[in-house]
Amino acid sequence: MTLNKGTLFDPVLVTDLVNKVQGESSIAKLAKQTPIPFNGQKEFIFTMDSEIDVVAESGKKSHGGMSLAPRTIVPIKIEYGARVSDEFMFAEKEARIGILKAFNDGFAKKAARGLDLMSFHGVNPRTGTASTVIGDNHFDEAISQAVEAPLGVADANGVIEDAIALVQGSGGDITGQAIAPALRTALAKQKDQQGNPMFPELAWGNAPATINGLPTEVNKTVSDMSDDALGYIGDFQNGFKWGYAKQIPLKVIEYGDPDNSGFDLQGYNQVYIRAELFLGWGILDPESFARITEATS
Repeated sequence: MTLNKGTLFDPVLVTDLVNKVQGESSIAKLAKQTPIPFNGQKEFIFTMDSEIDVVAESGKKSHGGMSLAPRTIVPIKIEYGARVSDEFMFAEKEARIGILKAFNDGFAKKAARGLDLMSFHGVNPRTGTASTVIGDNHFDEAISQAVEAPLGVADANGVIEDAIALVQGSGGDITGQAIAPALRTALAKQKDQQGNPMFPELAWGNAPATINGLPTEVNKTVSDMSDDALGYIGDFQNGFKWGYAKQIPLKVIEYGDPDNSGFDLQGYNQVYIRAELFLGWGILDPESFARITEATS
């Protein structure tokens, strides 16, 4: 249990962490997860350009055509660290395991939220500003199809239908949507011609797993750290992939100032626990998605 030279999360903690990430992240719930090697992996998107051809007996066959577009998914490193009293180093084994489990729980929640914020908005979650490491590999930049909702989202149902029409008009399928709480509230207030709620299952803050049969995730990460995002809809099952590298380094650092706070660990009787996770994602087919944004004026 002396981890100052660095070790790895044990398999149980890794499994627990990933399960928690999948439970908290809208992206992880809606999209396929696949292991990502440290040096990345290349996905190939095949497109058959024509329909199948009917050929008469002894008839001539024609060229159908196929296009191939590569998409590379490269994992990026995320980290989280925290200072604890150096009593951690001298505590009984059960107490140290308890601290690591608590750290694991917190790290999983932060990683889940971070996956959404990075892949939706391209930001460094800690600073809230655009990340040069992520670049254009995020929904707000890669997806050009968008529907602008009126200020206050007056017709939420119509906005979602318009976004669906954009995706289907580009030949894409709809397998899920991630929406902001403001859009959920707008849907909850929608009335039919008789004045009855169109979506009674959304009353009083409820957020069901499906709306009208469509898998739906309501999450603050859709709108947090964004000026206008209200939702993303499209083919999360086939048009987007994410994954993690299985090795999750964990260190307990006893010396120095590893978080650049200006306070020496030994001088304050502290140790520093740091975990690193390598996450990668890729928008394989941008035209299989549409963004829902709110008008700013």
